[in-house]
Amino acid sequence: MTEEPPTGAERPDGRATRWAGHKAERRELILTAAVEVIGESAEDVGVQAIARRAGIPRSVVYRHFSGRGDLDEQIRERIIGMLLETISPTLTPRGTVREAIDDAVSAYLRWIVESPRLHQFLGVGSASHRTVGSRVVTGTKTAIAVRLSDLIAGVLEGLGKPTDIAETLAFGVTGLVDSAVNRWLGNPASTLTIDRLGEFLRVAIWQVLDGTMREAGVAIDPDAPVSELAPTA
Repeated sequence: MTEEPPTGAERPDGRATRWAGHKAERRELILTAAVEVIGESAEDVGVQAIARRAGIPRSVVYRHFSGRGDLDEQIRERIIGMLLETISPTLTPRGTVREAIDDAVSAYLRWIVESPRLHQFLGVGSASHRTVGSRVVTGTKTAIAVRLSDLIAGVLEGLGKPTDIAETLAFGVTGLVDSAVNRWLGNPASTLTIDRLGEFLRVAIWQVLDGTMREAGVAIDPDAPVSELAPTA
């Protein structure tokens, strides 16, 4: 029996496929332009500036996004991807505990130094469109804290200790870093250098980890290899 040829409803629509590809290319062009302009400008970045960089009319931008809020959230998602490229390797720590903390802090602060306006946009958005409860930013912070929680739980479990403190400790450390860095960036009167900020974070992270783990009956040598504490890290 020969197969029936596909009906009109089943036959691929070449025009629809081409249009979908065109839309995807335009969105990519707009988001790339937006990140470039935000990263370069100390001024409030409007849709007109983004459109100008992308080489398209302003009205075209809104054909691809439901509004400024949607555009900003997609921009944040793009920036988060750039940040994660930098810090993701440190979420699978290597070397000693001290080196692992140093690597994570250094990678994060290095990205901030290289992309201060992108980091600021993640936190507060643009001057005329402030960020309020970004799903992308909140989800990323949670994912990083959960990864740290898994690492801590692995150490505790490997030593035969209860793991119930792991999540609270991980979210506490993540919140400490996030709050300290955001306040430092948002306070133009601060005289603290980024090197001193980095040293503060390294010491604070270690002291929080060390103090909490000691309360749980675990003494960690900061110069011990991470692999000896959490073989599956």
